[in-house]
Amino acid sequence: MYSTIILGLLLSYLRIADAFYLPGAAPHNYLEGEKVDLFVNALTPMLSGSDDAKLKSLINYDYYNPMFQFCEPEGGPIKQPESLGSILFGDRIFNSPTTLVNMLRENGTCQTLCTKTVTGKEAVFINDRIREDYALNWLIDGLPAAEMKKDLRTEELFFDMGFNLGNDDGSFQNTPALNNHYEIVLRYHIPSPGTYRVVGVLVWPFSIGGPQDGPVTCEGDETRPLILKEDQSQNIRYTYRITWNESATPWATRWDNYLHIFDPRIHWFSLVNSLIIVVFLCVMVSMILLKTVSRDISRYNAIDLSEDVQEDWGWKLVHGEVFRTPTNPMILSVMVGNGAQLCAMVGVTLVFALLGFLSPSNRGSLATVMMVCWTFFGGIGGYFSSRVYASLGGTNRRKNAFLTATVLPTLIFLIVFLLNLFLLTAGSSGAVPFGTMLLIIVLWFGISAPLSAIGGYFGSKHGAVHHPVRVNQIPRQIPPSPKYLRPWASAATLLSGILPFGAAFVELYFVLSSLFASRAYYAFGFLALTAGVVALTTATVTILFTYFILCAEEYRWHWRAFLTGGGSAFWLLAYGLFYWASRLSLDSFSSVVLYLGYLFLLAILDFLITGTIGFLASYWAVRRLYSAIRVD
Repeated sequence: MYSTIILGLLLSYLRIADAFYLPGAAPHNYLEGEKVDLFVNALTPMLSGSDDAKLKSLINYDYYNPMFQFCEPEGGPIKQPESLGSILFGDRIFNSPTTLVNMLRENGTCQTLCTKTVTGKEAVFINDRIREDYALNWLIDGLPAAEMKKDLRTEELFFDMGFNLGNDDGSFQNTPALNNHYEIVLRYHIPSPGTYRVVGVLVWPFSIGGPQDGPVTCEGDETRPLILKEDQSQNIRYTYRITWNESATPWATRWDNYLHIFDPRIHWFSLVNSLIIVVFLCVMVSMILLKTVSRDISRYNAIDLSEDVQEDWGWKLVHGEVFRTPTNPMILSVMVGNGAQLCAMVGVTLVFALLGFLSPSNRGSLATVMMVCWTFFGGIGGYFSSRVYASLGGTNRRKNAFLTATVLPTLIFLIVFLLNLFLLTAGSSGAVPFGTMLLIIVLWFGISAPLSAIGGYFGSKHGAVHHPVRVNQIPRQIPPSPKYLRPWASAATLLSGILPFGAAFVELYFVLSSLFASRAYYAFGFLALTAGVVALTTATVTILFTYFILCAEEYRWHWRAFLTGGGSAFWLLAYGLFYWASRLSLDSFSSVVLYLGYLFLLAILDFLITGTIGFLASYWAVRRLYSAIRVD
């Protein structure tokens, strides 16, 4: 009752505060003539508008990389403060020379930014980036500068974040043209007289060739683009023109134009289809198991115990072996502990996202929340690992606590460190700075590791999980099993992994596009629903395969359950390779290594999460199964 009153007071306070997003960024009210700052972010490769377009690189570049020769502000560029997640996702935000953006002033006036001299070597570098479809990323009042485009399927207009560095289409395929003029359209909304809010930022880049030292002009001529000569130096004049347009879009919904779903009908159809199939599968498997297991239990318990001869059959034959300690219980318990920690991190992150705390206006908030949750959920990993280890008959609890706290963070850190070396070699701005790497080490080994040790202490204090049957002193001989149920057989793992992957592959496409193609992902409702379906499918299928194993008188189910649950990781890898072949065209070795490295990391995390779900579900089912029968 008391907690309900407190929750009601908090909700009423939120309503009084008139918040647009639960935490969201507060709107900035501008006055006429007030300065509107323009910030620049790293250049990123982008997908062009055609259906068969492919991403050509994964390397980001600083806006003020000397090879681009962009205009710099007086006194040099100043780096802006960023969140941990923003840095990890490759954001490198600086101020810009375009600081004379006055609200409702300079409307339609052609302005010169600067004139730069580009050498032949720099021209080669810029032309290569144009051919790789690199985009400029500007920020005004937290909104990214975008190009207005039309969805060819739905005929809807949307804002595509970023705008092209140059043009290499059609006749410019061999000799790309550099965009050196920017038509900036700033949309504003008037919530009250004399108050203005920025609700849209559009940029149309043009290439203006001809003499670069003559009278300033902002009128582009398609017949005279700016072609960079790669065998000599030449001047480039950068110009811009600002146009202010009043908009009826309120500040609270200004992101709606940016967050566009391509082909939403296929998205909805695939999701609903996956839901129906998965729900039908779970109901069918549950009914089969319930009916079969209930019949077996009734038959076992109906045996007259006073008879001199009693013969068991099926899964009851291994009741004295089913809880025998498996091989390598230390490794299994460490993997389950880390998987439980990851499950908690994903669950809490999705809750924050569904509540609106991960608004796209808060750059890097998703990665920041994930890192913080992973750090402070170390106690969950330590607790689960310790209890599972004790339940499996392990005795070296200190070693278990140490490995649970260090193995996975060390593995991830080594992989990220190696990928970071490739980024540094390629001159990418996406390389994680040394200070940020040091901060991550402090978070993992200074906070997460001690919390994991504390969780392990409480897990050891609670002790092992009670088993309903005793373990025989002499192991039972295992009869030959069917091929698809043999140890480490790929058939069971692959077959079981198809079903969870089938429920998630639609959202997986959008997630991969967000990670590698710099597209905003915001459909957290779909993602949360998909995650729930995947967890349910993984648990149900793993319980089914564990039942088959026990019926075949094979009691070594522990590792089978984890591998069967984690089978979707194989299909994730396979789909990642398919995505590479269909949506990527990576020419540089560094981009290939980066993509495969990040894909391998995703597969490892997916394997731990789904494997843990499968193991814990099977453990629960086996305990319930053998607690329902009478054993002499």
